Amino acid sequence: MASAAKTPQDGSSSTPEAVVVRFAGDSGDGMQLTGGQFTLSTALAGNDLATFPDFPAEIRAPQGTLFGVSAFQINFGSTDVDTAGDAPDVLVAMNPAALKTNLPALKPGGLVIVDEGEFGKRNLDKAKYDANPLEDDTLAKYDVLKLDISARTIEAVKPFGLGNKDALRSKNMWTLGLALWMFDRDRKPIHDWLKAKFKNKPEIAEANIAALDAGHAYGETAELAGPLRQVHVDPVPTAPGLYRTLTGAEGIALGLVAGARLLRLPMFFGGYPITPASAILHHLVRMKEFNVTTFQAEDEIAAICAAIGASYAGSLGVTSSSGPGIALKTEAIGLGIMTELPLVIVNSQRGGPSTGLPTKTEQSDLYQAVYGRNGDAPMPVIAARSPADAFECAIEACRIAVQYMTPVMLLTDGYIANAAEPWKVPDPEGFERMPAEFLTEKNGPDDTLLPYKRDEKGARPWIKPGTPGLTHRIGGIEKAVDTGHIDYSPGNHQAMTDARKDKIEGIRVRDQQVSVGTRGGKLAVVGWGSTYGPIHQAVNRARRKGLDVSHIHLRHIWPLPANLEDLLKSYDKVLVPEMNTGQLKTLLRDQYLIDAQPLTKTSGQPFQIAELEEAIATYFDGIPGNAGGEEVAPNDEQLPSVKAVNP
Repeated sequence: MASAAKTPQDGSSSTPEAVVVRFAGDSGDGMQLTGGQFTLSTALAGNDLATFPDFPAEIRAPQGTLFGVSAFQINFGSTDVDTAGDAPDVLVAMNPAALKTNLPALKPGGLVIVDEGEFGKRNLDKAKYDANPLEDDTLAKYDVLKLDISARTIEAVKPFGLGNKDALRSKNMWTLGLALWMFDRDRKPIHDWLKAKFKNKPEIAEANIAALDAGHAYGETAELAGPLRQVHVDPVPTAPGLYRTLTGAEGIALGLVAGARLLRLPMFFGGYPITPASAILHHLVRMKEFNVTTFQAEDEIAAICAAIGASYAGSLGVTSSSGPGIALKTEAIGLGIMTELPLVIVNSQRGGPSTGLPTKTEQSDLYQAVYGRNGDAPMPVIAARSPADAFECAIEACRIAVQYMTPVMLLTDGYIANAAEPWKVPDPEGFERMPAEFLTEKNGPDDTLLPYKRDEKGARPWIKPGTPGLTHRIGGIEKAVDTGHIDYSPGNHQAMTDARKDKIEGIRVRDQQVSVGTRGGKLAVVGWGSTYGPIHQAVNRARRKGLDVSHIHLRHIWPLPANLEDLLKSYDKVLVPEMNTGQLKTLLRDQYLIDAQPLTKTSGQPFQIAELEEAIATYFDGIPGNAGGEEVAPNDEQLPSVKAVNP
């Protein structure tokens, strides 16, 4: 294991602040499930944590090949954890392909646990190994634990009469059992989960429990002189309360439901399956008791149009997708803006363009969110920074959509959607009730109805169809000021265009705060979305070195906070790290005429803390022209990379 997690030579126990573990194997080896259950046990142990599932886009690539490797990384510790970690301390590799694609990421001196039963010639050939890496010096700079996990699993489940193929499906549980022992974790929650998951197949549950217990027992009883040691990571100090692990998709789903309840509205969700947004539909479909209707449409356009129809009828309409699906929804988004109906649109961003990188993360849809519609069609844009923040952002999106009668774009990304972190369940009484209001009587002079008469916020009234005496017309063709009659006249179109623009620009959002550091100084690092964790850690580390740097993280992308211009101009330099080619940087330059400098990364990988530390340091090294304007090179050691091992 990495030096921080090793047992000292004097035999005393080691208590590292944090440990990074990566499970890697074939797509059929259950690595995501293993990582998910290890995450559960880690949360119950009281550690802070952050996870990063990484899996191939291919639909079940051939078993044992480099393209079919699936990985799950977790960073857990006794202090605040904001990222899934730059590099693993421990790598569990279930086959040669998993070892080859993930080994470059492991820290020197880290621990490799391999299933040597999978290192036969056939699998070595599939992984393009010329020789067995367990028998040469490939692993010389690491601690190595070679176990025939496959054989040990078959032996553990033998009493249940399973054939070898079925028995090997439990080897991820054997591996999980060993990991639970290594980090002093309780097995009972996993026992309970297996019994619930396989309640209709108790023999399968018992076989998996037997495999889990066998892996745990191996750690307990194997008196090895090698690298295997039990490590205890202390709980992180936390405020009293109810906690649970939360993924970004769960945070969005729960936040949408909470927002609808606070508005006292039924919610209609129209969606179409697309990675990584599909999980939101999966969570919402289980929440019918909260007056949630879910509809899996035949395509993206039908999904959003159904949601618009639901909003017209008096529900909170919601739809979600990823970049390609948002592109298909674009005309209907314009319809929502023209009709001025409340609508929440969740975009779980992924690498693009087109179908791009379905299972990799990116932040390349900011232009699409702010500008990507025909005509002058402004729309509020909100970006979540983490799974827990996604809950609050979803509530905020619901509030703005209804109070200002407008569609709202809520941005997450593949990293946030799939990642998990501990979440303190908030007190429902701590949220402000904001019941929606519907027009119930005519609002014009001489007993007339004015469906586009605006309130002090610039919002038109919300009228349920069928309300007696309030028959009105809405649609995609320009409407007259106040009356809503069709009106093509130049003056009217100018007035309505200005009204829609002024309404969005007038949305009241909180003043921007400084996340780390002070107002004013030499350098501000400005981020949005899932870059929060690595920026936060990098800035904290830089400040501990005495560098005058602060971190500002935006939730409201459009409209921008009213105080942001003055805040940014209080710094000598502004650096904007983004997982795109510099989209927020361009927006800030356009709005405030500041020389914001980009730090871009478009490799489908999150930023590493070290990459940001290096970029920050260039502003303080005294070398003229050395700061800013950089593109972070793809890091083939960061995530499983076929190119790195098979150029």
